[in-house]
Amino acid sequence: MSSMDPGAVVEDFQPTHVVPPEGLAAWEVPDVSRPTMPLDAFLPVQLLTRRGEWAEILCANGWSAWVDGRLLVSVPLPPPTTGRRPPLRAEDPRPLLTHGADALERYRHALEELAAGNTDADGFRRALRGLRAGVVLDGESVWLYDEASGRWLYGDGSRLSTYAVAEGPGVTSAPEPTRAGPDTAGPSAPPAGPVEAHQTRDSQDDPTRIVDTRDPGGA
Repeated sequence: MSSMDPGAVVEDFQPTHVVPPEGLAAWEVPDVSRPTMPLDAFLPVQLLTRRGEWAEILCANGWSAWVDGRLLVSVPLPPPTTGRRPPLRAEDPRPLLTHGADALERYRHALEELAAGNTDADGFRRALRGLRAGVVLDGESVWLYDEASGRWLYGDGSRLSTYAVAEGPGVTSAPEPTRAGPDTAGPSAPPAGPVEAHQTRDSQDDPTRIVDTRDPGGA
């Protein structure tokens, strides 16, 4: 990692991303046991390399660090020149919506088979083994879970961007045990309603967590 010099400027620095509004925890190496100075909100950075969820970034003063690359906000590309194809959207909600619809239909079919007596509880569990999807709809707002990258994404019809991550960078989620009931849910299970992500710079070793903001004592 480069040392930080507030007065230095990298001549060929080309920002590709900015730090999200909540700021961003940083590490010396791609290892959560080696934290370093957190990054300020909206700080321009240049993406150097990717290693799974990890991303090595460079700041304008030459300081580099490793961060959770899933949380970086891409800098929009300049308008294409004449004759060039326009850049594609970085995030398209339709594949995740299709996956959610297919998963829901698979679950509905298995439930009907169980209700009709065509299968038993063990067959019901086997039919749904490995099935996972997350879709929350609230008017024009949508929250979609992308299992491949371990992210919740938020969309409002005009954009789709990372909202929260289920695990910290470099963490591989273990297979979930068989659920005993509807109250048991793993870290990547779909929430019961719109969720809120919190990432504090005081606890930079902790991953962003998805928190249900409803009052448990309410109706």
